[in-house]
Amino acid sequence: MRILIATAGSRGDVAPFTGLGAHLRAAGHQVAVATHSTFADTVRAAGLEFRRLPVDPRAELASDRGQQLLRTGSGPLSVIRLLRLGRSFMPALGDGIVEATARGTDLLLTTSATTPLGQVAAEAAGIPSIGLYLQPIAPTREFAPSVTGTRSLGRTGNLLAGHAVEAATDRLFAPAVRQLRHRLGLAPHSIARARRAHPVLHGFSPVVVPRPADWRPGLDVAGYWWPHPEPGWRPPDRLTDFLAAGPPPVFVGFGSLVVPEPEALSATVLAALRAARVRVVLQAGWSGLGAADSDDVLTIDDAPHDWLFPRMAAVVHHAGAGTTAATLRAGTPAVPVPAQLDAPFWSARLTRLGTSPGPVPLPSLTAARLAAGVRRALDDPRYRDRARAVAATLAAEDGTAKVLAAVDRLSA
Repeated sequence: MRILIATAGSRGDVAPFTGLGAHLRAAGHQVAVATHSTFADTVRAAGLEFRRLPVDPRAELASDRGQQLLRTGSGPLSVIRLLRLGRSFMPALGDGIVEATARGTDLLLTTSATTPLGQVAAEAAGIPSIGLYLQPIAPTREFAPSVTGTRSLGRTGNLLAGHAVEAATDRLFAPAVRQLRHRLGLAPHSIARARRAHPVLHGFSPVVVPRPADWRPGLDVAGYWWPHPEPGWRPPDRLTDFLAAGPPPVFVGFGSLVVPEPEALSATVLAALRAARVRVVLQAGWSGLGAADSDDVLTIDDAPHDWLFPRMAAVVHHAGAGTTAATLRAGTPAVPVPAQLDAPFWSARLTRLGTSPGPVPLPSLTAARLAAGVRRALDDPRYRDRARAVAATLAAEDGTAKVLAAVDRLSA
């Protein structure tokens, strides 16, 4: 079967599908990934075909609209900011998914960011589609929407808020979906109606987010899809030398966040980790964080999390879904620094699991608060013990099994 995975967003929205795609390929399928050009090498390194989607996600996050989203953080206003950010490039994204699908596809796998447009492309091509989501976005009474913060609104309030976020998301996609359906000669069809019949598998562990009991049939939790190992990757000598020269350091990295003043954030982080009396591996990320190398500080570019994180004493990160998963997999205590959208949700999950002493939100980040959070994560052995226990549970799970079974049912 010729399978196309269409995903849009940051590295964390792409990397899990390299591993999943490699498993599908090993099962005998032809697999392509449609995503942004910046991730072409990542896709090809996993042995998968790359098909281009428009938009430069880093440039969008660095734009005025992207910075407004960062300043907003999470909560209802963040959804509005996200709508404004995405509305301008949705038509081009839809065209890109249609073009990628037309290059030979029997099954389209979509993410939460590509499903409304992907369903149109699949309908036009006469093929089935399945959703593969990295966040729980369907309304439920059990928790508030993952993009609105961590405070429960009560069972009824959580459900109503979930439907409100769903309706707002539909409004984001509606103009582009109408335009795309018209261009492809398809009859009008509501996004909400299409969603109700769409099967979705979620790429996180039920240990981290159990399947809500009130989700409709067709929504399931599959388990994590781990990124494909980077073939031929070797740690640079300066990194292995640094690790060997002293006790395990603390990792600090904010991944795809693009902050307006990276020098100031770097200075705050360094002051915090010096106050905490720990060595630091600082990852530049999309913000371009950095500091002069010394006996206690090393700045690095990208390094595979599955190699790096188990060698750390703790991980300070922005609480994106992918980095949260990598930290849990490594069995390393975490100090999340959530900034926007679903990051507070994942931070709360880490705290609930007992692998983190709690978040230090970016808007209120100070050197003193971050230092205190790091010391709590390191000084109380319960965080390390609990992190290792969760990692052992995740290691026994197979997040690809339900996806492979769903694909097999369609190809039988």
